[in-house]
Amino acid sequence: MRLKRPTGTAVLVLAALPGACRSPDPRTVLEVTDVETYWAIDPAQGDTQYIAPVVRFEVHNNGTRDQRTVEAQVTFRRKGEDAIWSSAWRRVAAPGDKLLPAGSRALVVLKPEGEGRYFSTGPPESMFRHERFRDATVEVFLRIGSSRWTRFATADVERRIGARSVQAAGH
Repeated sequence: MRLKRPTGTAVLVLAALPGACRSPDPRTVLEVTDVETYWAIDPAQGDTQYIAPVVRFEVHNNGTRDQRTVEAQVTFRRKGEDAIWSSAWRRVAAPGDKLLPAGSRALVVLKPEGEGRYFSTGPPESMFRHERFRDATVEVFLRIGSSRWTRFATADVERRIGARSVQAAGH
């Protein structure tokens, strides 16, 4: 049996396939805006109160194609420590949709579950004054499909309970 050698056109089509499957560079398609950080009060367990760091931001799909698999991941670190204190992840989609359409934006709110919280038997606000309290920072990463995680933002977690919008509604 003799195998035929591929024609020039067949070689060109086969060579183009790996590039067609490659995920785009997130920085060329996505944008992160309106980054806000704060602390949230988690449900109490008995007399013990918990607070956890939160970051919220908008992801804009500035590309010309709908994106099916946009993911966001954040890492929280306590200031003065190199190790990751906690992290959170979620898939990004437009409201009521399973994808992030071209030209759309999605609000993302991420807070660690379990690890990465402070606790006390006093009121939540008192934790900021405790001698063992350490401020935290957050890094925001995005990826599209199987692309590499790309850092889009870094911020200090503000020493306040609740989002600005919640605080504004209460005053």
